[in-house]
Amino acid sequence: MSEQHRNLVHGEDVPAVEIAHGERFAVKSRRLGAAAGGQKLGCSLYEQPPGKRAFQYHFHTANEEAVYVLEGEGTLRIGGREVPLRAGDYVAFPVGEETAHQIINSSTGMLRYLCLSTMIEPELVKYPDTNKIGVVAGRAPAPVFRAIFRLGGEPVDYWDGEK
Repeated sequence: MSEQHRNLVHGEDVPAVEIAHGERFAVKSRRLGAAAGGQKLGCSLYEQPPGKRAFQYHFHTANEEAVYVLEGEGTLRIGGREVPLRAGDYVAFPVGEETAHQIINSSTGMLRYLCLSTMIEPELVKYPDTNKIGVVAGRAPAPVFRAIFRLGGEPVDYWDGEK
């Protein structure tokens, strides 16, 4: 048997990161693209338990995403609508408000899907439900810069906080 190439990974061999918040949000993520050495295309395997959301309802201004459902069923919030989502479905999320999205596991079983994304930096994400924006840049191994702001807050002067 030959040795595996550094750009080839097996999903189960990639460490899982669990993300959870409160009663509504929980997901397990495996960053396949990064583990395989991907630079401009990201790919993550998500496992989302019943009744949970992976992330807040959001849209991107720099990166396009796509999801391919491997197993299970759920509900996709997209552009202000809710539509059924099931194994075999593929959905594209081009940049912009009209494709704001969130995946909800509204079934009683596990929901597994691949999420692919361009890796353009910096990225600005808007969260319409909570009137926030997020800015992210850098990937090694966590974002080098990440900030979340509430829209409509008081502007801050460039020199604010400096002595």
